[in-house]
Amino acid sequence: MLRSLLLAAACTISAPALAQVPAYPSSFKTQEVATNGTTLHVRIGGRGPAVLLLHGYGESGDMWAPLAAALVADHTVIVPDLRGMGLSAHPAGGFDKMNQGRDMQGVLATLKVQTFDIVAHDIGNMVGFALATQVPDRVSHLVMIDAPVPGVGPWDEILKNPLLWHFRFGGPDMERLVAGRERIYLDRFWNEFSANPAKFDEASRQHYAALYARPGGMHSGFAQFAAFDQDAADNRAWLAAGNKLKMPVLALGGAKSFGLTMAVVMRAAATDVKEGVVPDSGHWIMEENPAGTVALVKPFLAAGR
Repeated sequence: MLRSLLLAAACTISAPALAQVPAYPSSFKTQEVATNGTTLHVRIGGRGPAVLLLHGYGESGDMWAPLAAALVADHTVIVPDLRGMGLSAHPAGGFDKMNQGRDMQGVLATLKVQTFDIVAHDIGNMVGFALATQVPDRVSHLVMIDAPVPGVGPWDEILKNPLLWHFRFGGPDMERLVAGRERIYLDRFWNEFSANPAKFDEASRQHYAALYARPGGMHSGFAQFAAFDQDAADNRAWLAAGNKLKMPVLALGGAKSFGLTMAVVMRAAATDVKEGVVPDSGHWIMEENPAGTVALVKPFLAAGR
């Protein structure tokens, strides 16, 4: 009964209404953008240089509300839900990150955006990296926060970390195991990857658990991870061709999570990397220390303008 109610809520009302997570400024509007064979739910607000905010697993574009509020006065802020996540459609496939980079190209084309910054977290790092390799001359600044990139730098060593067991967890039996238990599964990540689990509050947990309980939500989440082998092959081929990103890159890790390893990853694929650490935070930087994250990201995006 509870599962049915959560599914109904997720399907019939907007994401912010699911629970009291931080709200976007009232000036933001939402748009359903048809792109690359699917439809993405996109939030748009502000004016000025464009910045694309890309979320990760266990969340949706709703996570970026505090940063969006800090940027909206002097940026055009674009926040999609990734393919198969949040309020975006759940297609059967296409979850390799190069393809999702093309999703983002479609969003930007629809909005008539030529040059832009990228701020990414978790799975968003992987999509943002793919997009930056596809259209490097259009990306002014790239911010990568607290997650590895398949095939880049110490990827093979990172895979040995037992905390990353979920990278290989997927398939129809796994979907059956978590059906109706989405909150139990997601709590594991919110608790284990945070410096202080209490900072990922109950309202946020209810909100995201309801989104992932939507039909196809967990299948799409598993598909994001199942694509990692293809993502690694694509990225290694790009690097083997002698490519490196040349735009300024800010590599941030949570102090109690990825830390300075984020910069190690990005220096394997980019020539201009600035490192940083989000203090008093684990992986969930927008829940654990939004002010600290904004303080690092905002001046970096302003530099050189």
